[in-house]
Amino acid sequence: MPKTKKLPAITEPMRMFLTGDEAIALGAREAGVYFASAYPGTPSTEILETFARLPGVKAQWAVNEKTAFETGIGASMAGARTLVCMKHVGVNVAMDPLMTFAYTGAVGGFVLVSADDPAMHSSQNEQDNRILARFAKVPMLEPSDSAEAHDFTMLAYEISEQFQTPVILRITTRIAHAKGIVLLNPWPEPVVKGFVRNIARFVMVPQYARLRHHEVEARYVRLLKYSETSRLNHIEAGVGEIGFITGGVSYAHLREVLPDVPVFKIGMSNPMPIAKIRAFAAAVKKLIVVEELEPYYEEQIQAAGIKCEGKRYFPLEGELNSDIVEEGLRSAGILNGKPPKYIPVEIDVLPRPPVLCAGCPHRTVFNALKKIKADVFGDIGCYTLGALTPIEALHACICMGASVGMAAGVGIARGSKRPVVGVIGDSTFLHSGVTGLLDAVYNQAPLCLIILDNRATAMTGGQQHPGTGETLQGEPAPAVDYVELCKALGVKHIYRLDAYDYKKGIKTLKEATALDEPAVIITDRPCMLYPTKRKYETFKVLLDICNGCAACVRIGCPAIVVVDETTRKGLHKVAINTADCTGCSLCQQVCPVDAILTESGQRPVVFEERSTCDI
Repeated sequence: MPKTKKLPAITEPMRMFLTGDEAIALGAREAGVYFASAYPGTPSTEILETFARLPGVKAQWAVNEKTAFETGIGASMAGARTLVCMKHVGVNVAMDPLMTFAYTGAVGGFVLVSADDPAMHSSQNEQDNRILARFAKVPMLEPSDSAEAHDFTMLAYEISEQFQTPVILRITTRIAHAKGIVLLNPWPEPVVKGFVRNIARFVMVPQYARLRHHEVEARYVRLLKYSETSRLNHIEAGVGEIGFITGGVSYAHLREVLPDVPVFKIGMSNPMPIAKIRAFAAAVKKLIVVEELEPYYEEQIQAAGIKCEGKRYFPLEGELNSDIVEEGLRSAGILNGKPPKYIPVEIDVLPRPPVLCAGCPHRTVFNALKKIKADVFGDIGCYTLGALTPIEALHACICMGASVGMAAGVGIARGSKRPVVGVIGDSTFLHSGVTGLLDAVYNQAPLCLIILDNRATAMTGGQQHPGTGETLQGEPAPAVDYVELCKALGVKHIYRLDAYDYKKGIKTLKEATALDEPAVIITDRPCMLYPTKRKYETFKVLLDICNGCAACVRIGCPAIVVVDETTRKGLHKVAINTADCTGCSLCQQVCPVDAILTESGQRPVVFEERSTCDI
C-alpha cells in the first residue's frame, strides 16, 4: 500500500521539483484546504496520496466518485475548503451531484480536479471534459505545467468563494505526471466555519431550484466578466502576423515549436473570454487554434463570428506533441523550408504487451473460465488484461460495474448457449457493482458473478478501500464481508474459492453456471504486489520430461520463458525465471506430463481443503 508517512510542514518559501499531481496537492494545502476525497484513477491518484501525507488535514478514499463528490459537498457546506479528485471518466459517475451543486453553489471553496487522459494511456475512452464545464455552467481552469497546477489550484479557491461556485481544474496525463519547479509558501491553518442553515439555497426541490437556476445564469454573466479581465487569459506578444490561441499542455508544445509568435494563452477556458479573443484576432491577419481532442476553443470562437482554423491541421484524437504540432503548422503553410532531418535509430527489441503479473490470482480464474468456454463480461481493473493474448478469456468491458449488468442482460435475453459469467474486482464491486447485483437478484437473472477479491485497488497502485481494513491515512477501518453483503442482497448461492486452485475453480464454475438464478463466487488470494511482494517456493522445469506442448505457456505467465531446445515442429521446451516466479503453482497444475516441480523437487499441496458448496 502507499506510504502514509507525514511530510514536514512548509514554514518558509522554497522551491521544489514536483509533478503536476503533487503540485495540486501542495497548492490545495497552501490554500487552506482541510478536506479531500477521491476514488483512485490514473492519472489523478497521486494527488490524494500526496495530500494525505500533509499534516493538519483529512483525506480519504471514497467508495466511488459520486460519494467522493457528495462528501465534498457536505464539507464545503460546512465552510471547509475542499478538494475532490478523479479521472475524466470518474466525472461521469459524479455528474448527478455536480449538476445540482452548481445550483446550490459552494460555501467553503470547492475544487474538482478532472484528470483527462488523451491517447487513453490507462482509460476506456478519450472524452474531453472541457465540455462538461459548459454543461454545468461552472468555471474551468487549465494549467500548462506544474507551477501553474499549483498556482491555479490556489486561485481556484478564491474564484470558488468569490462566486460561490464549484470550480473544475482540468489537467491531462502529461500535466499530472511531468515535473517542474514550483514555488511554495508557508501553509495557513485550515478553517472550518461551520454549517449555516439555508433551506432555500440547499434544498433543491422545484420551487427553490427554479430560483437557484436564475442565480446560476446571473453568476455565469459575472464569471464571464471575470474571465475577460483575469490574468489567467492573457496575450503574449510576439513576432509575425499570425496569432495562436492555445491552453493547457498544448501551449507548451506550441512554444517548443514557435517560441516567438503572438499567443493568446487560455488559462480559464469556461467561460471563454470571447471579447478579449476578438481584440487579439483583430490585431493579427490569421488565427490558428492549437488544442488537444475536441475543437472546444475553435467552435466557440467561430460561433462568435471570429474567423479561425484549428482542427483542419491538428488531429481530433490522441495527445499532441511538438512533432505533431510542427507537422500541423507545416500543413497550414506557417512553417516553411524543409523539416528537420530526424535520423531514425533502429532498435531490435521484443514486443512487451501488458500482462497479468507473475503470481496474479486472476490468472488461474481466467484460465478456468477459458477451460469451460464461458462468455465473460468484464470490468475496469487489472483483470481486464484477461482479454489479451494468450488468455483471451474476457469478451466485453465498458465501464466500472458494467460487468454485472452485461452478464445479467445476456442471461435474461438467453443470448448465449455458453456459460455466462461476470467478473469484477473487489474495489470495483464496492464502487458500482453492488447495485448491479441487487438488480440481478431482484429480477432473478441467470447470472454467475465472480468477485475477484485481491484486497487492493491494485490497478492504480494498491490503494485501500472498504474491504482492506485500512484507510488512506493508515488508520484501521471495518472491512467488508463479501459473503454477508451478498447474502443481504438476496443471493442464495455463494461460493468461496481459492484463486490458485485451478481444478476446483473449474468444478465450481461448472456448478455455479448450471444454476438458472444468480450465483456469486468470491476468490480470496491477495494481490502479489501489495503491501509487499509475496513469494512462495519457486518452480522449475525438468527439461528431460518437458515435451514442449506449451500448455504452461498458454497461461500467460511472464515468468515462463521458451528455451532453444526444440522438440517437434512449432513446439519448444520452457524454463521458469525464478527471479519472477512467485510460486502460485498454476503452471504445475496445467502441465500434462508432470515436468514442473518446486525447486526442492516437490509437488506441493498449496490449497486448504475448502468446500465449494453454498455457504
